Amino acid sequence: MAIDAGNSKTDVALVGPDGSVLGAARGGGFRPPVVGAEAAVGSLAPLVEDAARQAGGSGPPRVGHIAGHISACLANADLPSEEEELTGVLADRGWGATVTVANDTFALLRAGVADDGEPTGVSVVCGAGINCAGIGHGGRVARFPAIGRISGDWGGGGYLSEEALWWAARAEDGRGEPTELARALPAQFGLTTMYELIEALHLGRLDAARRHELTPVLFAVADAGDEIARAIVDRQAEEVVTMATVALGRLDLLGEETPVVLGGGVLAARHPLLDDRIRELLAERAPKAEPRVVTAPPVLGAALLGLDRTGAPEAAYARLRAHYAPADDAESGTESPSEA
Repeated sequence: MAIDAGNSKTDVALVGPDGSVLGAARGGGFRPPVVGAEAAVGSLAPLVEDAARQAGGSGPPRVGHIAGHISACLANADLPSEEEELTGVLADRGWGATVTVANDTFALLRAGVADDGEPTGVSVVCGAGINCAGIGHGGRVARFPAIGRISGDWGGGGYLSEEALWWAARAEDGRGEPTELARALPAQFGLTTMYELIEALHLGRLDAARRHELTPVLFAVADAGDEIARAIVDRQAEEVVTMATVALGRLDLLGEETPVVLGGGVLAARHPLLDDRIRELLAERAPKAEPRVVTAPPVLGAALLGLDRTGAPEAAYARLRAHYAPADDAESGTESPSEA
């Protein structure tokens, strides 16, 4: 059983030993820091049961009944202690005979590297937030706490929308430089001024969750040449490359050709300004890095890790990748930013 649980959506897939997907289900976000580990894992139950029904199972889950192994790659499992806790809670559910839990950055990394040989590389997830992890020779691991500003992070859709709002507000009231964001952000919601947008967000007239709509607006304004918006996009590229380069350095991989796998909603959207700047900075700081964007669903990486654990044959990997391959790359589900 492969589980990819993100901030906004969760995928569960039952995969046969030959790599065939026997059942799959999708649900909402996975947020143990908000609801607790028990409740977060409990929210997976309907998805697990739905996938089991598709695979021909029935009745309540029993140990070993649904899956021999559970490979779970989870957002908000940012610290080893959190991974340990979630492993125990998942094991107690009895959905599988054995359980492994890893942060969802490792699912992205596994999806973006080859299926033969040592899986070395670095991945950067930039979705609602930002995170990075890498695996070096001998299984050495580099990772970051990625808890937010208290752990030194900057970036992801949430940060980008907040940054766009900050600059737009100051442009309208005179504290900051002019920017088209001051018009474009409120216009996204049918409003005419930043004051109206600020008031709507503050008083709850506009659902705070709709702030995610502002990130595409930011990129559109940047594409049109707005200097403030472009500076925000450049800062995002800087953060992506800084995390990747630091991870490569920790793993002694700067001197050899190594994949840098990019994913998450912000990076998978392949905005030309962001992609181009990431490639430029990587070429300067890590010339042997090989940037590639994963466009396949992240649950693919969790499933591949499961096949690794169970010693699946080579054909199983090919069948699994073919199932999840996007239309633009039926072989690997990845492409480099330069090809986007």
